[in-house]
Amino acid sequence: MQVIIFEDTRVHELKPLVNLKPVYGLHTGFRSLREKFEHFTRGEVTLGWHLRRYLAPFYAEQHPECVINRVVEDDLLLVNGRLVCEETAAGIVIDGALEPGRGYMQGSDLLFARVPRSLITDESGMMPDLLDTRRIAAELVTEAVTGFRLISNIWDVIAYHTDELQRDAATLELGRIEGDVHPAAAIVNRSNIYVGPGAVVRAGAVLDADEGFVAIGAGAVVDPQAVLMQNVFLSPWSRAKIGAKIYSNVFIGTASRIGGEVEDSIIEPFANKQHDGFLGHSYISSWCNLGAGTNTSDLKNNYSRITLMLNGREQMTGMQFLGLLMGDHCKSSINSMFNTGTVVGTGANVFDGGFPPKEVPSFSWGGHGGFVPYEIERAVQTARKVMERRQVVMSSAYEAMFRFVAGTERTLQLFV
Repeated sequence: MQVIIFEDTRVHELKPLVNLKPVYGLHTGFRSLREKFEHFTRGEVTLGWHLRRYLAPFYAEQHPECVINRVVEDDLLLVNGRLVCEETAAGIVIDGALEPGRGYMQGSDLLFARVPRSLITDESGMMPDLLDTRRIAAELVTEAVTGFRLISNIWDVIAYHTDELQRDAATLELGRIEGDVHPAAAIVNRSNIYVGPGAVVRAGAVLDADEGFVAIGAGAVVDPQAVLMQNVFLSPWSRAKIGAKIYSNVFIGTASRIGGEVEDSIIEPFANKQHDGFLGHSYISSWCNLGAGTNTSDLKNNYSRITLMLNGREQMTGMQFLGLLMGDHCKSSINSMFNTGTVVGTGANVFDGGFPPKEVPSFSWGGHGGFVPYEIERAVQTARKVMERRQVVMSSAYEAMFRFVAGTERTLQLFV
């Protein structure tokens, strides 16, 4: 039986965060959804991966060992890629407990299904770009299940983040300090701290684990006077800059550089927020750069629940705290301000005084005074330079993916 982690048609509702990554590339806690599948299944089954075709060449380049968009067996176990995997879900995957022709539904979402290959492939043997799970479920005997976490809304990555960070932390080797910790650094409650090999904690830095864990990945750097406390995961080769205040459930991805004040946020790999400014209850995708003095609001003045604008339509999140949701390769200028529940599309450049609108289109350029389309060639050139500064070469597969999204998203703006 072949296990396939799939993308379904609801992935479109998670744009712009999934424009340059499969849905299981999203993070909540300090692992991506893909990493959670891999962690909890413990290598006991081989996982295959289904994703949109325009993403596949770059994803295959990054994961040459994986079976991607290929059906190699007749008997398939389909697993929804929006699922936040844990022990129960992993048990279903490992045991392959479903009988052929059966599926598990949570509400209107198909979570697991045991199907023949003919149900999801065409005459040439190809899978569709996204699986229509309603059509598949109509061919199955389904059973209603509850209790699984699924990323159904763009804000769910933040809504689940605190609990997921705690669950992920259960796998850390807390109390183990291998890196170079300066004698003048303040280490509070060593038993709840992890410092990986090659990490550096400089004089005057504070790792305070009295009210939650602090984990410093291999090769990461904590500069003088930086304070990390109340559940912080600093990934390998990332950096907490001088005077940073990072607290209350923060994940910082590989090779990201973070300064200022950050709370309850997820920052993907290769992102920059090096300077002063507040970031709260926010999701910052890879290759973003927040200029000095960029501030986000994550709480309305009247303490009411926060709404988002998505494709020009207002959506109620039910959340009291929610800041900025930013797609890959975005930039903000110095002293930029973002209102509660702002969504910034892929490749956008935000500048100008005042608050930009709460929905900023992908590949746009502007601010409070309005936006114009961002020229694709200029966007590609800038993205290439940004990646080169981190010694990452923009491959032809990445460039093709980037150009596809730029062209598609600019076309969609005509109808928003």
